[in-house]
Amino acid sequence: MLWAFSPRPLEVETEKLQRGRFERSVENDGWTQLRDRYIVSAPLTGQMERLSLKEGDTVRQGDVIAYLRPVSPALLNERDVQTQREHVLSLQAQMLVAKTAVERAQAALQQAQSDTQRSEQLYQQHFISAAQRDTVRLAQSLREKEFQSAQHQAQVALHTLAEAEAVLRASSKPARASGATRAIRSPVNGKVLRLPLQSENVVVMGTPIVEIGDTQQLEVVVDLLTEDATQVREGMVAELLNWGGGALRASVRRIEPSAITKVSALGVEEQRVNVVLDILSPLEHRQTLGDRFRVDVRIPVQVTDGALTAPIGAIFPYGSKHALFMVHAGRAVLQEVDVVARNGRQAWLRDEPQRGTPTGTEVIVYPPPSLKNGDRIKPLQR
Repeated sequence: MLWAFSPRPLEVETEKLQRGRFERSVENDGWTQLRDRYIVSAPLTGQMERLSLKEGDTVRQGDVIAYLRPVSPALLNERDVQTQREHVLSLQAQMLVAKTAVERAQAALQQAQSDTQRSEQLYQQHFISAAQRDTVRLAQSLREKEFQSAQHQAQVALHTLAEAEAVLRASSKPARASGATRAIRSPVNGKVLRLPLQSENVVVMGTPIVEIGDTQQLEVVVDLLTEDATQVREGMVAELLNWGGGALRASVRRIEPSAITKVSALGVEEQRVNVVLDILSPLEHRQTLGDRFRVDVRIPVQVTDGALTAPIGAIFPYGSKHALFMVHAGRAVLQEVDVVARNGRQAWLRDEPQRGTPTGTEVIVYPPPSLKNGDRIKPLQR
């Protein structure tokens, strides 16, 4: 009857210790980007004609991608037109004033020239002194300068009037701007990635028109936590997964020297570093992979063959160390272990034969909190 009151064995899941390849990787999602991206901008301000290109079109170096022509003059409203007319009338009056000033200066110059001739005759006849003759000459020189200044003022008034009349004519009879149409050509071979402006539009100098790149020349960027990035080295082989096709091989080309601050989904600030990878797989294996595609990046940072490994669910803290439960004669036996490294599925155990954890030993996975050393157990059938 005593067996009826004895505690029943705990049902537990078990797995075996194995020896083989242990691999610890740094994993995160990344994205593809073009190695070289070209943004073609407007070289000057003008009227861009409607683009015939579509996103995804292939272009060759030197192909015309857009046409740019001079901008048509701006139209004026009725108030501005009337103001411009009054401005023209004002300038016409100023032109008349300038012409009158020229005539007055010319008459003064003629009078000075006559005075100079008389003074020369009087000086030859010794009726006036040399100083008086020089004074008359100086007066003629001043009249000449005044005449030239009046002529220049008249020219300024003439050109200002012509400018105002041109503005008034353009506002009363708007016309299409004339001038040579400039062709904008592709700098490289590639595909059209983005068209910021599709329809006809007025663009200023420096406005992006077309974004072009070679989609066959792709690289992958993944941002890693700084503590993970310190374990990555240039030249390490990586694997690209879950992009819509088979696994692709890649190689770490560059680890950026400066970290950036990002906020995680839980609102925690994290320091991350961008790692750039080159895709090593042939082009025929990634024909459908394009720019800004999401990929899962896996970079092995620690690889060991012949390692003694245990399921990660069998390891639990034990004081300042780690331990697991082995299965021996139907009972759970507590065993301390030294964990060298771990990944998401396995823990690499330091191989110490004296601790009695040989390959093939059954261990309890996810042991219940109530399990103690020496308790009877019953492995579940898997």
